[in-house]
Amino acid sequence: MFSGALIGILGVIALIFIYFGLKFLGNKSWIMGWIRGSFGLCFIGASVVVIFVALDLLSYKQLMADKTIVTLHMEKVGEQHYKVNLTHVLEGVDESFELRGDQWQMDARVLRWGGLLKSVGTKPSYRLDRISGRYFSLEDERRSDRTVYELNHSEYWLDTWAWIYKNNELVPGVDATYGSATFLPMADGALYEVVLTSSGLAAKPLNKLAEQAINRWQ
Repeated sequence: MFSGALIGILGVIALIFIYFGLKFLGNKSWIMGWIRGSFGLCFIGASVVVIFVALDLLSYKQLMADKTIVTLHMEKVGEQHYKVNLTHVLEGVDESFELRGDQWQMDARVLRWGGLLKSVGTKPSYRLDRISGRYFSLEDERRSDRTVYELNHSEYWLDTWAWIYKNNELVPGVDATYGSATFLPMADGALYEVVLTSSGLAAKPLNKLAEQAINRWQ
């Protein structure tokens, strides 16, 4: 799970905002009432945003090197058409997708921390983003069916990673990046694993069918 220290800090900040918000709203003086009320609502609103940021970050997991996070087993359904059974190793959850193409790709979102957060031991964190099918041929890529599935199951409306990614210069000490697994070929019976590395995701074959598929397309 995401760093407990950072979530705790955000929780304290939210409580401080709530305290000052209620303090301003609780003052009965009419002369300063409107101003105090405005400040109070601002603090309450800020606390809500901080709480949602903390909840969104809870869906990220710390990036630990050499940890298998998912395995993928493929069954051929038709020409350039595969059923992919994906197992989330850490959670013990299975999902199935139908991908079209010659290769599969998995993308993840990565948050890297610097400054004070890095000094207190906050590790980079990740969240799987999507899985998709790809074609070797540019012509197929343009004309054939595309299949993309979201793996990001956050339930909260606030997308912290996306905001940081678009406004990275406004958030010093935090870097939002994409980490993509290597494009690897799909084949009937092929079994792969996706592991975490210091630079993001890496995919590896787990059986001979996967190794043969890679050798065939190299």
